[in-house]
Amino acid sequence: MNTWATWTTQGILAGTGGVRTVELGVIKGDLTVHTTWIDGEARLTVQYSGALDWFTVEGSPVPAGDEAAAREVHQRMVEAVKAGGGATAPS
Repeated sequence: MNTWATWTTQGILAGTGGVRTVELGVIKGDLTVHTTWIDGEARLTVQYSGALDWFTVEGSPVPAGDEAAAREVHQRMVEAVKAGGGATAPS
């Protein structure tokens, strides 16, 4: 049984207003979302696609009791990035 998992979605064009990060504030443009599920939480990060640095999405980590819940959090974050509006981690 896995006790961790990760998902990465590349090439997401952030909607108007971008995504809020802890380190930089709002970032916009062509972004990649990465979610790591470990210890019952989904840890969400985002980067400019092709860059090296990752930034913590505001509101991360999010409680996720199992792998399926964490995968759902990842997908909701991808949709939030597409929507923009200063997206933060889904609750």
